[in-house]
Amino acid sequence: MLSLDSGNVYHAKPLDDLPWLEHGFGTRISSGWPDTTDLASVRQIHSDIIVVAEHTGCLAEGDALITNRPGITLSIRTADCLPILMADRKNRAVAAVHAGWRGVASGIVPKTVQAMSDRFGTRPEDLVVAIGPGIGACCFKVGPEVGVQFQPWFPERDDLSGRTKVDLVETISRQLRRNNVTVGHIVTADLCTADQSRADLFHSYRRDREQAGRMTSTIRIRGVAG
Repeated sequence: MLSLDSGNVYHAKPLDDLPWLEHGFGTRISSGWPDTTDLASVRQIHSDIIVVAEHTGCLAEGDALITNRPGITLSIRTADCLPILMADRKNRAVAAVHAGWRGVASGIVPKTVQAMSDRFGTRPEDLVVAIGPGIGACCFKVGPEVGVQFQPWFPERDDLSGRTKVDLVETISRQLRRNNVTVGHIVTADLCTADQSRADLFHSYRRDREQAGRMTSTIRIRGVAG
């Protein structure tokens, strides 16, 4: 589960239990968040591109960042897309992923797990994964051109070739489990950003279109960037 602190930033308890780690999922009313200027970011393009962050700044086009360097704050911005933060408990490596439906369908989350394995020796069973607030299945209505792309993860469904709803959080959870991430190490917010009743807390592109702002989520290994 996630909890909301006094600055209106969400934290996942499994990540809070790692003393070498700082993280948070921002909201539209987060106070002073993020609280550092040592940010690494990407020009988000709804892709499956993963960027290795070896210094701060806007590094490249892509939708996921990974690093094992202390002091570099990985940051992503969302408004309905899912922010996903990962930490390798054994090798002290982290990732931040921006996952819209295109990224989810192209497998950006399991590809990020693989990139951490290739780069840092991460084992899936050592990962803790927190999926932050994003559009829920209650509000994510799609046409068949989108729905059919999720058939590989929902073989039991026979309605994806028509207008229907898709659960991005469940898709990501299934992808992670298929890639040997431990079920108990996957934490979900279960908070829909597009829900009208939460308009005071979350930005939503689907609800507000061009008037929507963006929320920042970050993860950082404690220390000084160098």
